[in-house]
Amino acid sequence: MRKFLVVLDDSRECLNAMRFAAMRAANTGGGVAILSVIPPDEFNHWIGVGDIMREESRERIQAHFEVFAKWMRDKQKVDPELVIREGDPLTEILAQVKEDGEIGVLVLGAAADKKGPGPLVSQLTRSAGTLPVPITIVPGDLSKERLEAIT
Repeated sequence: MRKFLVVLDDSRECLNAMRFAAMRAANTGGGVAILSVIPPDEFNHWIGVGDIMREESRERIQAHFEVFAKWMRDKQKVDPELVIREGDPLTEILAQVKEDGEIGVLVLGAAADKKGPGPLVSQLTRSAGTLPVPITIVPGDLSKERLEAIT
């Protein structure tokens, strides 16, 4: 089964990327893998404190995932999987794509502000020609209705 890999983070544009991935998966008989990457610099503390912070990050990610997963299951009949990795976001996204042969498309949300589309979109589009899968970039300010129409 082909899976859409979408990145879960705290950005506003993440919502549209999630919606797009779920709707495309539902309409094409695919699946959704949701990847959240915990940056390593979050745990540069004493070992015990770092472990507690790591666990709290995982719990926060799991709670955030459950909100999206419930919507995907209820509205799109898609049961997503959650993958949590630790490290540099770009490195971990590329590693996940390479390790999971079922991933067919990487879905990213693009910020709609004047600062640009966001660091992941900027970094990944620079190397798009060498990626093993296509990238779909979803505008962060696209309406739900427009997303439904194009998926």
